Amino acid sequence: MGPGRLLRRAIQADQLGSLIFYGPPGTGKTTLAQVIANTTKAHFIALNAVLSGVKEIREAIAEAQERAKLYEQRTILFVDEVHRFNKAQQDALLPWVENGTVIFIGATTENPYFEVNKALVSRSRIFQLT
Repeated sequence: MGPGRLLRRAIQADQLGSLIFYGPPGTGKTTLAQVIANTTKAHFIALNAVLSGVKEIREAIAEAQERAKLYEQRTILFVDEVHRFNKAQQDALLPWVENGTVIFIGATTENPYFEVNKALVSRSRIFQLT
């Protein structure tokens, strides 16, 4: 997050794509996602993959579409513990990440290259927090 670093430049330019943060508990993954939403004035929806499923993903997408239509506001969909979503749940995010309905930010304590759907990883920038 230092001056001139990739993530900081993307936030300042308001040119964010999907992101995955990984690292041990307590490294600020959730806080960083909230700071990004506040800085970019994006609507923030948080889901926990342990407690949520496809139904909650669909509800979040509907809310994001409504906010875009009514307020022309982008939505950051933050999924904590994203590695806990199964393949079908992760696949349910893909069309909405690809078409820009939401800016996806995932957080995980596991290495996303091994624990997160390859299609989702390929559409995201990965940042390790320590």
